[in-house]
Amino acid sequence: MMAVNSACKDDNGKYVRYTPEQVEALERLYHECPKPSSLRRQQLIRECPILSNIEPKQIKVWFQNRRCREKQRKEASRLQAVNRKLTAMNKLLMEENDRLQKQVSQLVYENSYFRQQTQNATLATTDASCDSVVTSNQHHLTPPHPPRDASPAGLLSIAEETLTEFLSKATGTAVEWVQMPGMKPGPDSIGIIAISHGCPGVAARACGLVGLEPTRVAEILKDRPSWFRDCRAVDVINALTTGNGGTIELLYMQLYAPTTLASARDFWLLRYTSVLEDGSLVVCERSLNNTQNGPSMPQVQHFVRAEMLPSGYLIRPCDGGGSIIHIVDHMNLEPWSVPEVLRPLYESSALLAQRTTMAALRQLRQISHEVSQPTVTSWGRRPAALRALCQRLSKGFNEAVNGFSDEGWSMIESDGVDDVTLLVNSSPGKMMCGNLSYGNGFPSVCNAVLCAKASMLLQNVPPAVLLRFIREHRSEWADSGIDAYSAAAVKAGPCSLPVSRAGSFGGQVILPLAHTIEHEEFMEVIKLENLGHYQEDMILPGDIFLLQLCSGVDENAVNTTCSELIFAPIDASFSDDAPLLPSGFRIIPLDSGVDASSPNRTLDLASALEVGPTGNRGSGDYSSHCGSTKSVMTIAFQFAFEIHLQENVASMARQYLRSIISSVQRVALALSPSSFGSGAGLLSPPGTPEANTLARWICHGYRCYFGVELVKPVNEGSESILKTLWHLSDALLCCSLKALPVFTFANQAGLDMLETTLVALQDITLEKIFDDTGRKTLYSELPQIMQQGFACLQGGICLSSMGRPVSYERAVAWKVLNEEENAHCISFMFINWSFV
Repeated sequence: MMAVNSACKDDNGKYVRYTPEQVEALERLYHECPKPSSLRRQQLIRECPILSNIEPKQIKVWFQNRRCREKQRKEASRLQAVNRKLTAMNKLLMEENDRLQKQVSQLVYENSYFRQQTQNATLATTDASCDSVVTSNQHHLTPPHPPRDASPAGLLSIAEETLTEFLSKATGTAVEWVQMPGMKPGPDSIGIIAISHGCPGVAARACGLVGLEPTRVAEILKDRPSWFRDCRAVDVINALTTGNGGTIELLYMQLYAPTTLASARDFWLLRYTSVLEDGSLVVCERSLNNTQNGPSMPQVQHFVRAEMLPSGYLIRPCDGGGSIIHIVDHMNLEPWSVPEVLRPLYESSALLAQRTTMAALRQLRQISHEVSQPTVTSWGRRPAALRALCQRLSKGFNEAVNGFSDEGWSMIESDGVDDVTLLVNSSPGKMMCGNLSYGNGFPSVCNAVLCAKASMLLQNVPPAVLLRFIREHRSEWADSGIDAYSAAAVKAGPCSLPVSRAGSFGGQVILPLAHTIEHEEFMEVIKLENLGHYQEDMILPGDIFLLQLCSGVDENAVNTTCSELIFAPIDASFSDDAPLLPSGFRIIPLDSGVDASSPNRTLDLASALEVGPTGNRGSGDYSSHCGSTKSVMTIAFQFAFEIHLQENVASMARQYLRSIISSVQRVALALSPSSFGSGAGLLSPPGTPEANTLARWICHGYRCYFGVELVKPVNEGSESILKTLWHLSDALLCCSLKALPVFTFANQAGLDMLETTLVALQDITLEKIFDDTGRKTLYSELPQIMQQGFACLQGGICLSSMGRPVSYERAVAWKVLNEEENAHCISFMFINWSFV
């Protein structure tokens, strides 16, 4: 550094030489201020006598050159990192190519072998020939392994066998792997993701690069509850070391059930950690259900014992730092034990890949990103703390959905209708994962928690779209009195029950807090404003806050397993150890698209191509993203209360959850893709007298200002006019004449374009659907509309209520006049619109 900086060209091309002391002083100043102003440079010369013989202009040139060298150094470092990553990815892809070539060769051999066997069987005419066929096939049959005991030698034998079988799946051809639909490998992708085809159980495999050392990778992956949301607990029952430096552990693992309609799963496992001769680190696992004469885990109530076939992680050090990782998950989840409609959840290798295998890679990538960029991360300044909050929210919701008796949950007697299940917990301290003495100075008088939960099947509604609507239109399903009650319970403990107040919901403000690097999950704070008047004994400010975790709201994502919205009331302190009482929604598709796990399913790649419907819908329409025709929705809400109020709180919770179910069903029907096509399946127009009158006014105004008919109904009745307007292919929207115009009516195409319902339409303002350019154009045209009665707008882009851009060819606007020829509202018609 000294030699390089000892000479520097000035603006005249002359070299100015610096002494080592001067370079050291300049370097020190550079680290304090890399781009000093002219006054600052002059001040530096005055403050540092050693620089007194150097002109300010020369100092300026030195700093310019120093910044240039710093930029070149950073760019060179970045390019070296990219080169190392590409080299590692190239190595991984070449290995994968070699493995695929071996798999192809093996399949060709097996195909020719079975073809020969078929010919032999056909030509066989005697018992001797039949015997020869059987004999010739025996060398392909592997005798079953005798049961092993649980002595150290027996466990080591099982461990070595597990290691061999795992490696044959991870890098060999023991399982026929098929690339997961929609996953494209590349240097910036999450990795190479594959699912099994024609093997017992469900299996998934992933290969990828992470910027962490192998030991750190193994440490993260072995801590399964920290990244696998479905994992309730992993207990190490026993551990022993082997002569080759490896470690054998006996584990008991519990997995949550994703819905209220199935039982949770548990596993009795052997985990073997060892180092291969090439320096690779291996962590492999398998079930010990058939081990004789050794420790065993008895069957646990409310759990179904599942089986893990040889699975694990192969972690290889990468040149230049980081690791290449191979992950294999192979399980038999005992689908026989769940209702038939839910069996796809337990028979889908694609679902296993998304919920388990890819979750491991995402956790590694997230931590690697935080390590490489410690000051700027997508999770904010405290990524580990925020990840812990996400985990607590998810765990609390899963505990509510499952309601394990060992956590203190007990069922409340039903009222005779089985749609809602109520559980009560009179010892919620451990479950809430926080100190019940709150930091805001109000000691909690809540000594119990009640959970109301239910699951229901949904037909023909995209989970991502439905959940996004629930997130953005809280007033469609939430009750402000209940929200206030929940916040009071968590903050100070309620002394009375909430009373629903219609119309007191003041709206919500979404405050983004953090997101993962792939934006598949994000955390936010929800501010609920102006929730009405509270009772005097409810110690609450005017606004309350919820901590909210959201995932799976992008319907374009091909790797979305489920859509979740989980929230919990928080107080102003927002401390890391604050108690959280999560509630929320979970929607899981029951048909996850193409799944190669079934040997009887034909892999037709052409069937996966999406073709947008004809008409005025683009390729982004719902119907093109409706890979699932069925999904299961699970709802769970928790309420803290005083135990002597149990009967009243139970009645309130049951009624509240039923009202939410009713609201969700209504919204799901409105958002169903069947209502977005033309022809059968369209919703009926609102048949109120007011709607019929408005339809007649809209057509009358159009005829007055444009001189032509807007529609030509079959007959002249108002109902016929409304029906024709409702099914018009162009989007028709009416907005009020208030200072801040809001929409009051829309036809079916208008609701489709705004991705909303008639009820939620009234929460959308006119300016909200335009960008800055569109708003400027709109404001310039509004006076013209009011003066001359109409205006024609050029084509452009507007936004749906979900934030999706919508293009339209052109638009027209006109005043809608009532019977007295007074302006009632403004009507807009967007022609030839489509999602971008």
